[in-house]
Amino acid sequence: MSDEEHECPPCPAGLPGWLATFADLMSLLMCFFVLLLSFSEMDVLKFKQLAGSMREAFGVQNQIKVEDVPKGTSIIAQEFSPGRPEPTPLNEVRQMTVNNDMNTLDIRSKEGEQEIQDQQASDAFEEMQKEMEQQAEEEAVEFAAALAKEIGQGSIEVESEGRKIIIRLKEQGSFDSGQAELKFEAIPVLAKIRDMLLTVKGKVAIEGHTDNIPYNGQRFESNWDLSTARALAVAHELFGDPRIEQKRFRILGYADTKPLTPNETRAQRSRNRRVEIVVQKGDDKELLKRLQAGDPDDIRRENEAPGEVF
Repeated sequence: MSDEEHECPPCPAGLPGWLATFADLMSLLMCFFVLLLSFSEMDVLKFKQLAGSMREAFGVQNQIKVEDVPKGTSIIAQEFSPGRPEPTPLNEVRQMTVNNDMNTLDIRSKEGEQEIQDQQASDAFEEMQKEMEQQAEEEAVEFAAALAKEIGQGSIEVESEGRKIIIRLKEQGSFDSGQAELKFEAIPVLAKIRDMLLTVKGKVAIEGHTDNIPYNGQRFESNWDLSTARALAVAHELFGDPRIEQKRFRILGYADTKPLTPNETRAQRSRNRRVEIVVQKGDDKELLKRLQAGDPDDIRRENEAPGEVF
């Protein structure tokens, strides 16, 4: 062995001391990134938008060979509709820039806008109908409160049905059998109803009804005449106040064509003999006309309601 060669000193047993520190550092870094991942929230939409932005910024741009000027890229096309020799419903041009593969313009027509407007009008119409129904129900409660004594005596019924308020005058307390002259005790009742009608808006129908037993008196030819005469008697009593607008009213006689109950017993026939004062809250044609004229608030102030008998 030469003088330049000498023996390597023996290596100490075990791993070097710095390796423990390095392993601790790696463990801490791994725990740190695991914690970051656990605290993060993955938003797929934002991730795709970010990926798309990065692709547009650093990716290879698409090159499309076209013979004409590419559609959707003209600055003039963004502001003006393309000229055409024939009439066109197009009135707005919008450029789509989300998808680079699309070379056409997204054009919204008047027909599409009209569909949206029609849907909005339909929703507004339904909302107004619901409001009028609620109003009719509240006004029916007011009628019932004003006529509470007569309702308790069984001579009057008050009912709300959809957009209608129905005040039902029974034959008992209003007319003698087979007669069309109002009893004296019915006049104060009609005065209360008249005062309420002055504060309630809507068209009014006064409808006379009878049972199915044929009329056998001398004054009228049939139940049709009797039912109409009774409706007229009620109307004339209401018209005694000059404040009543008679153009709001219709006088109708239905005889036995619209019974409340089957005409099988005496009690059922007695219930069918009646005069009804029906307040109609709002007319569909009128509501549509005002809605098209853009006046929904006035319509809401005029009308309606669901059914409950008092």
